[in-house]
Amino acid sequence: MDTEIRTALPGELDAAGELAAAVYLRDGLLTHGERDPYLAELRDARGRAAHGEVLVAAGPAAPGAPPLGTVTFAPPGSALTEVAAGAHEAEFRMLAVSPAARGRGVGEALVRACLDRATALGCRRVVISSLSQMRTAHRLYQRLGFAREPQRDWEPRPGIRLRAFAIDLTPPSEQRHNI
Repeated sequence: MDTEIRTALPGELDAAGELAAAVYLRDGLLTHGERDPYLAELRDARGRAAHGEVLVAAGPAAPGAPPLGTVTFAPPGSALTEVAAGAHEAEFRMLAVSPAARGRGVGEALVRACLDRATALGCRRVVISSLSQMRTAHRLYQRLGFAREPQRDWEPRPGIRLRAFAIDLTPPSEQRHNI
């Protein structure tokens, strides 16, 4: 995969937000479609960048090409966290991969970038929440080592039930180094 995962440049934030909104709409993940109140939050990558890190997957295409995928990393204490608690848990949200880029490892690369950022910050865990119908994402999370945490399941609005997942991280100070 010749895709670069990096922090979205200021000129890419609107495209990242539009990608997230378009993917959630296309995949039927918004209860009220175009009228869903969450749609504005998905589009607001600029707002998210003020409280976390909006990452993009950029392909080898010409500069200015739309991102292949996006995710928002929320470090501990960020206003963006929904289920992370305390100074040692990070979270990521709004993972979205363009339909044209699916099956190429873009989603996995974005999730791994979030795990790397959390590890670099000394986090012990990354926790996330996801709609029950996001089965493809759940398979990815489980393959990467996330486990269900049903005690953290929650409803942001009545009838919208989110499933929680978490992964334990090994801080850099505890990693074994081969010499």
